[in-house]
Amino acid sequence: MVVRREKKRRRGERTYHGRHAKWRGGGSRGGRGNVSLHKHKMKWKEREKGFRYPLRKEKKTINLDELNELVKEMIEKKNVNVENLKISLRELGYQKLLGRGKIEFPVIIEVKEASENARRKVSEIGGKIVTE
Repeated sequence: MVVRREKKRRRGERTYHGRHAKWRGGGSRGGRGNVSLHKHKMKWKEREKGFRYPLRKEKKTINLDELNELVKEMIEKKNVNVENLKISLRELGYQKLLGRGKIEFPVIIEVKEASENARRKVSEIGGKIVTE
């Protein structure tokens, strides 16, 4: 592509685009620093795995194998009756139960959400999931 000599000579100059006042203040960059990241600067929040909405709340999850270890610890410490195992994951700070791994005890689990795989595995062993 052919570039005019005058354009080429002026590249890198402060006033190459015209008056400098047009590109002077913080308003030309949408505000200074990280201001307004929740509005028109959302694309700055892109990560390696792609765009994530910055205001989205992540759910705290637990898998069945982690829950199984938790139940074993509770039985060892004698915090829970072995015949009537009832666990509230809400009180432990979890919102969702996921289905990775196995569970060895028939447990009644109170949780806000549960995946289909977790529901199937718990019901196969004789447990029950109570959702809200």
